[in-house]
Amino acid sequence: MAKVKHSVATRRRKKRTLKQVKGFWGDRSKQFQQARRALMHALEYAYRDRRVKKREFRSLWITRLSAACRQEGITYSKFINGLKKAKISLDRKMLADLAVNDSAAFKKIVEIVKK
Repeated sequence: MAKVKHSVATRRRKKRTLKQVKGFWGDRSKQFQQARRALMHALEYAYRDRRVKKREFRSLWITRLSAACRQEGITYSKFINGLKKAKISLDRKMLADLAVNDSAAFKKIVEIVKK
């Protein structure tokens, strides 16, 4: 039986990995084994942080809303409670955007909530 050579497939696999780790620090971007380990870690962090990013943005929107509400003389929790009672179904992302970019519209929403 003939001997099978794997050099083409191996080289292609290594090149693909090294291309993905281009820009990593030190030998992590040059040596295949180091690169493979670094890439596995990087991909795990990327997977995890795609979920963490959603939490961080929600936290940012809540912080912005809280600051804007306090300027209008109402707490964040009373504001959210008032929104639910008034049956206003704007999410925190849209409310935070209004608070930052269109303060007049946000003031009107706060007035409705205060009633």
